[in-house]
Amino acid sequence: MHASNAPDHLLRARLPRWLLPRQWPAQGSQPALADVHLVQGRVESIAPHRPAQAAPAGATWDLAGALVLPGLVDAHTHLDKAFTLPRMGTVKPGLLGAIEAMMVDRQGWTEADIRARASRALQWAYEAGTVHLRTHCDWWEPDAQPLAWNVLRSLAHEWAGRLLLERVALIPLHLYTERTTAMRLAATVADSGPGALLGGFVHSTNWDPQALRHLFEAAQHHGLNVDLHVDEELHPGAQGLATTAALLQELRFEGHVVCGHTCALAAQDEATALATLDAVARCPITLVTLPITNLLLQDATTGRTPRQRGITLVKEARARGIPVLVASDNIQDPFCPVGSLDPLEALATGVLAAQLDAPFDRWSEALCRSDWLRRGPDALPLQPGMPADLIVFQQADGWGFPSRTQQRVVLRQGRVTSGHASAAWHVAGAAPAPSSSIAVSARSLA
Repeated sequence: MHASNAPDHLLRARLPRWLLPRQWPAQGSQPALADVHLVQGRVESIAPHRPAQAAPAGATWDLAGALVLPGLVDAHTHLDKAFTLPRMGTVKPGLLGAIEAMMVDRQGWTEADIRARASRALQWAYEAGTVHLRTHCDWWEPDAQPLAWNVLRSLAHEWAGRLLLERVALIPLHLYTERTTAMRLAATVADSGPGALLGGFVHSTNWDPQALRHLFEAAQHHGLNVDLHVDEELHPGAQGLATTAALLQELRFEGHVVCGHTCALAAQDEATALATLDAVARCPITLVTLPITNLLLQDATTGRTPRQRGITLVKEARARGIPVLVASDNIQDPFCPVGSLDPLEALATGVLAAQLDAPFDRWSEALCRSDWLRRGPDALPLQPGMPADLIVFQQADGWGFPSRTQQRVVLRQGRVTSGHASAAWHVAGAAPAPSSSIAVSARSLA
């Protein structure tokens, strides 16, 4: 294949600090630039760039310090709702107003309508560089699967090999009130194919700790991981996250749990919020923050400027070793009128809303850690032997990131699938140079 479509070597790539080993050398205040070598669509090795070495043989790009990230993870989206806003009238402000508008619109949904909207969203995500996407699917009836559930399963099959699509059954907490119903719902989800998770909408308006217990007991019985919308509100009395942590300890839950939103932490007194996070840190829980949607939905009243930000305590969570992901959430529906399924937009909003420092070197990790969505050992992306799924940003720099990240070249398994490589990157091949002592290679791990 032409060099512009399948490089063998990426020289002078600027990788984020979180992706590099501790002994990686520095260049001023930043990590030294890296040379990434690819073989048959996989990462062969990553080593600090050596200026004196000759250009290696094969198709070579000299990125001259361009930022490079692994493929993106969008851990919380709603493909079933995407692009419904244009056909709606006035939507009342706030989360409950958005739910009301969606309940009206969904009465006219068809499988063809859902497929068309979700397919468009998946294409946007693919072009942005997303390799793993998790979507929630509204599930309002205890005895009937929603139209979107099987459409999304079909799309997951169609997109396999290009993008991993997982499905979460987003079920309101009150449907778990009866334990037998909870077990039946979990059995239906478990039988619906790979990539399915049990979910729930947990809010002070439907709060029932016994129903939440039934949810986790049913997930445990059927071997399902869980992904919750929890405490998506600014009510300081919200108990969903704290109760989740307590239940996981009591039940010795064997799966993994993702808790999205958790905005109420930011409204609680410091001691209460931090005690909850201490409990979360002892559990197999990943937090997902959705800054775009929550800035729009929380503290929302017509004609009044919001006073609160609606973002969870991401810094305090990270300080306790709790995995934190940033995701897109809703796009162009009554919950959020903007969005393009580009996780970098969500990160940019989070940088401002939560005043995140070192976005590229530290917080870009919150867009790339697929392993944080399952239970098991940490597994950094772009390690030797892994698929060469990368994004090269042609205009961004480490200081202003994630500004100017729209122009990018996306590689999947080492081949360009989106964007166009700069002509200035191409260099003539030469004899390969000796490996650096700090290089990590696939052969050295064999």
